[in-house]
This record gives sequence, structure tokens and C-alpha cells, in this order.
Amino acid sequence: MNPSSVSDDRLTKTVAPYNDPYLDTLAEIERRVLWLATSIVHHANRVRANPSGIKVGGHQASSASIATIMTSLWFGQLRSEDRVSVKPHASPVLHSINYLLGSLEEKYLTTLREFQGLQSYPSRSKDPDPVDYSTGSVGIGATAPLWGAISRRYTETVSGKVSRGRQYSLVGDAELDEGAIWEAVLDSNVAELGEIVWIVDLNRQSLDRVVPNIAAGKIERLFSAAGWQVLTVRFGRLLENLMALPRGDALRKRILDMPNLEYQRLLRCSAKELRERLPGVGPSREAIAELIAKIEDATLLHAIKNLGGHDLSALREAYSKIDDTRPTVIIAYTVKGNGLPTEGHPQNHSSLLTVQQYRELAERLGEDADAPWSRFDPSCPAGRLVTASAEALQRNHEPDVPPPAVPEDFGRTPAGTATTQAALGRALLDLSRFAPEAARRVVTVSPDVTSSTNLAGWLNKVGVWSTQERQNWFDDDPETIMHWREKPTGQHIQLGIAEANLVGLIGELGSTWSRWGQPLFPIGVLYDPFVERALEPWSYGIYAGGQSILVGTPSGVTLAPEGGAHQSIKTPSIGLEQPGCTSYEPAFAIDTEWTLLTSMSQLGRVDGKSAYLRLSTKPVDQQLAKVPEDPAARERRRRQVVAGGYILRPAESPRATLVAMGALVPDALTAADRLAAQGTPVDVVCVTSPGLLYEALQGRNGQRNASSWILDQVLPRERAVPMVTVLDGHPHTLAFLASVQQVKSRNLGVSNFGQAGDIQDVYRYHGIDVDSIIRTTLDLIAQ
Repeated sequence: MNPSSVSDDRLTKTVAPYNDPYLDTLAEIERRVLWLATSIVHHANRVRANPSGIKVGGHQASSASIATIMTSLWFGQLRSEDRVSVKPHASPVLHSINYLLGSLEEKYLTTLREFQGLQSYPSRSKDPDPVDYSTGSVGIGATAPLWGAISRRYTETVSGKVSRGRQYSLVGDAELDEGAIWEAVLDSNVAELGEIVWIVDLNRQSLDRVVPNIAAGKIERLFSAAGWQVLTVRFGRLLENLMALPRGDALRKRILDMPNLEYQRLLRCSAKELRERLPGVGPSREAIAELIAKIEDATLLHAIKNLGGHDLSALREAYSKIDDTRPTVIIAYTVKGNGLPTEGHPQNHSSLLTVQQYRELAERLGEDADAPWSRFDPSCPAGRLVTASAEALQRNHEPDVPPPAVPEDFGRTPAGTATTQAALGRALLDLSRFAPEAARRVVTVSPDVTSSTNLAGWLNKVGVWSTQERQNWFDDDPETIMHWREKPTGQHIQLGIAEANLVGLIGELGSTWSRWGQPLFPIGVLYDPFVERALEPWSYGIYAGGQSILVGTPSGVTLAPEGGAHQSIKTPSIGLEQPGCTSYEPAFAIDTEWTLLTSMSQLGRVDGKSAYLRLSTKPVDQQLAKVPEDPAARERRRRQVVAGGYILRPAESPRATLVAMGALVPDALTAADRLAAQGTPVDVVCVTSPGLLYEALQGRNGQRNASSWILDQVLPRERAVPMVTVLDGHPHTLAFLASVQQVKSRNLGVSNFGQAGDIQDVYRYHGIDVDSIIRTTLDLIAQ
């Protein structure tokens, strides 16, 4: 048999069906998934009424890029215990698969990006069908399964039940530009998670263009250096068989070596143009030209697009090689827009098929453009496979374990001098004594600042979480006071210096109540200046349903010697504005204890919330708190503290009110003493939560459903006088309080970058020192 006839025979077989009943059936499902995903976007943009005229959008090309991969997973690879994070722009594919599996009603297919319809990107909390991980903010959804794997393992130590499946991430190649990706991949805990499988949709395109420098080789080396197994699925059967022919090595080298932009241009060529361009200009030009000269036009056009990410047999082979002892990444070569008229176009990211193109696609796929939502006949091979897959993926819901009761008050009144940061560690230790069941659900997380945030005592008591027990080589060192005992039952998780990892992990730890039926109390502790760096992924975790406590400490310009680089200014207003979160900035140790316990009691439940505590290393005389001795009065104070604030020191016939928060409360008290000595009595109000007070104000104004009783106790009408607010943060945080009783006000705070120096020098520089408080108060009264 001559080479020409060999090539024709071999290539004809690969253009034809797979000659494997299962794969041929899977290919039929793949085509239906592509059609449904394309139709969901088409209907939202071309059929549904759009009175506003604003583009609805959607991502037909991005969905087509990964349709083969997702079909191969859901209809043959996934098990019920597995979880998948789907790249944001592939949400139509996920909804199409869920529709075929019977877990999404047909009525929702016409509601993409409609109010209370299918969300723009997969949303675990808002979509009507099963979504394992909310995605949409690139880099965050991709890394979530890493933290989900750790969280699942952690719950095993709490429940005593092993319940482990693979954690998949479907990632677009352009998403690998996100720094959060590599911060997560490089974390030392991740290298031991064999349940992790990432599949990179390598289509070489971003939103605007074909990316010139996306190279699989570089991506392979990066993952390999992090200890991952790397599997690359480059070409499909047709292209592999073509390359196996005489002179095929030259074609392989040519395709692998050519720039992304050149390859992408070949996808848009006619057969004649392809025969001219593909051989290139190098020494192998004649060999490649001779090879492709023997191939029919249709076969050649199909071959150049026949990449591994669109070949079900190549993907199945890759899945069979997954090593469950370490993380795995499968790099799958794909074509963006595969199977659509827009495939391979450099600007196809958000392009939409025209009505004519949509109808032509329907004809080619054997679908009905006027009735696009058909399912398979249950009796046909595809229908039977869909039914079998739906049954295999059915999840058994374990009974939810209610969160253990958290005490409201330990009944202890701190004395002497203390900091709110130190009070955090003390409260955790007290919890282990007063409420051991609740303490067992606590898991603290820190980015290499455990000792400097007063968690050493807690760490010594509970140990450090690790996938396996490790020897503590310093256990017998008498000068070592923080003992690093690593074991699977440890309750502190130490991460590297990467704040995005920390908030990603506490977000997933805070989701275990709804994922696995096991509530946890995750507490992430980091330097407050870096809360802003962590804010976006933490906010996204809250949006996705994660409930956690974030502790920022130390905070503000009170950290005077550290200088402007380590002095947070805007974080108080972040706490005020963050949805799904209650923020506290306590002034005293007892306030820290009460707000922490209240925050914990709101975790791990359907109506739960996250919390942000902003603490300080400023030593404060605890006698200034004037905690009532009478039990009923003490409980009244506690309720006020956790509701937003309290009158710390009332004056007889006050001429002004000093409203202070956190580290500035002692300075406000000193200013009050000096003002009183001048014959100017003032009330001193201690605010613990501007956010709760603002919610109460909105509730009183009928703008939200919130109780307003706290306003009558903190700022009663009969004590309405001019107000001076002061805090170690931006002054606008407390500015709204003057509107509670419509009084004149002045607002002191930090509006400029910080400076290094003594604390009083720094306070004076920002105008929040005692003298500034007094001058401002007198000026306001004199007006």
C-alpha cells in the first residue's frame, strides 16, 4: 500500500465517528450541549425583548471552547462526590448540562442575565441549578477548589467521616495571568492535595486579542516546579494520525513552533490559503506541502482545528493518567468558538451569532432554531447515557449539623492594661475552657503573622493543621515558646504571605456548613493594612456564601513606628460598606470578647453573616471601660456593644458629645476630663460598629428592615448637642452620626498617608490628638 492510500484511509477513519459506541454517543451529547449553550446566549440577545437597548451579552465563543471538555467530564468522568469550578464565561455550558441532566427547568433557559434568572457567571447562591463554586472574578473561582479541598479534609477531622472526591477547576488560559493563581498554586499546603485537578482551556485568546506569548511549555514548567503532575493534550486523532505519516514530524514541529497569532490565522483560512500558508518558509516547507497535497480540502480544514481539547478520546486518555497522590493540571489545546462561525476569530470573545448564522448552525447540527430546547429521547443511546449520568451524579445529602452554641459572655471583667489584639487570643483560650464544643469548630488562619498577632497561646493549645503529622524538631528546645506541632487535627492553618490565599481559605472554611453539613468558625488574622489587598477575594467569598471572621490587627496610624506603609486608613469605611458583613472596632478587651462571640454565633447558618474586627496593639487601661457590676446592667452594656455603641461617660448638662471609636477612645476620655475642668461638660460615646449604627439609622428612616433601638440609647434626643467624632481612620466613617439628631458636627480622622514617629507626634500630625479634640470641640460650641 503506497503512502497516499495509507494516509487517505487513516485520515478518513478519524474524520468519521470514533468507532466507539460510548464516544460516538458522547459526541452526540457534546453537539447538543454546544447547541443549547449557544441558544441560551442567542435567546437573551436576539429573541428576548430588550427595552433598555443595553447589550445583554454572553460568551458563545468561550462556551464553545470548553464544551467538549465539560461534556466529557459530566457524562463519564465525574462522580457524585466530585466538585467543579467552571470558568465564568462557560456558565451557558453548565446550565445546558444541568438541563439535560434534569436539574434545571426549561423555563430558565430563556432567562440568562435576566432579573432573578440565570446569572451572568456561575453563582452558588443565586442560580436555580447546581453550582459547586461561584466564579466570575477571574483567579478567585479557579483557586476556590484548592481551599475547598483543605476545608473538606478539615471537616473530616471534626466529623470523623471521610468524604473525599476530586476538586476540579476549569480555567481559561488567560486567567493564568492572575497573580492569585500562582500565589495559590505555590502554597506549600497545596502540593499535598492529590484530589486537585485543573483543566486549562488553552485557546490562546483573551478578551481583546490572540495573546502572543501564551506558551504551553512555560505553563507546564510553572506547574511542574510547584510539584504538580502535568498532562498536555495537544492534538486530536486526525492531527495525530496526520503527523504519524511520513513527513509528519515536520508538520508537528511546524505547528508547535509557530506563533499563536499565525496558528490562529490558519483557522480562518480557506483550503487554498491553508495549503499556501501552512508549509511556512523554513527548510521543511517542501515536505509539509507534499504531505498535505495528498489530503482532501475538507479533511485538511478539519485537521488544522483538530486539537486535543476537542477530542473525546484524547481527553479520556488524559483522565486515565491522573495521579491522585499530587495535584494534576491537564493543559488542553482548544479553539475559541470551536464549531461556530466565529471560531478562531481574534475578536470573538463577546461576539454574537447573527440570526442567519444561528439558523445555519441549527441546520448543520440537526437542530430546530424555532424550538431549540429539546432533550434526548430517554430510550435512545444518548438519552440512556444522560439518564445514567444523572443517576451517578445524584448526591446524598447528609443531615446538617447545627452550629454549637456560643456563649455570649464569659463573665470575666478584664483588669489592668491590655490591648484588643491580645484580647483576641485570650478570648479563644477562654472559649476552649467555657465552651469546648464551640472551640472545636474554631479554625484560625494566618499568613505567617501568628506570633505577631498574639495567637501563640492558641496555637500551642490546638496545634497546626497539616495533611499528616510531622515531627516538631524544636519541641525540646527550652527557649522555644511557640510550639509548631503539625497534625491533621490541628486547628490553626498557617499560610505563606499571600492575603488572597488567606481569605480564599476562610471563605471555603466558612462554606462547609452548606457544602458538607459541617459548620466551622473560621477566623482569619492578618495585618490590617493588608485587608485592602485581600478585600476583593474576601468580598467575593461572602457573595458566594462563605461566612467567616476577618481580623485586621494591628491597625491605623496608632502603629506609629511602622510608618505609612503599615498604617491603615480606609479600612473602617470598608467595614461600614461591605455587604453581608458586620464590622466591629472595639476599644476594650471586654468589648473584643463580646463582639467576637457575637460574630461567631452568626456563622454556619442560613441567615448567617461574616464579620470584620479591627483591633489594635495600643495598651489601654481597662478600668476606663467602667463595666457595670450589676448583672442586668452588664448585660445591657453587652447588648449595646454588639449593637453598635454605648454612652461610656455621660455628663450632666453636656454641651457637646465626643464620639470615639477603637484606639482613640482613651484620648477622647482625656479630652473630656480637660474640657470638664474648663467648665465644658461633654458626653463620651464609644462606637463599636459604625455599620450597625448606619443600618439602624436606615431602619428608622424606613429604608431597610433594621431595628433602631440602639440609636435611642447611644444618641438620645434629650442629649442632642453638637458632636465631634474621632477615630484612627478616615473621618467620613462616623460623619453620618450627626444626622441621627440633626446636630452640628466636626469629624476628625486620618485623611493623609501615615508617618513614622512617636504615637503622639503621629496623632498630632493627623489632628486626632487630645489637643485637637479639645480645640475642635470648643470651636464647634462657639459657633
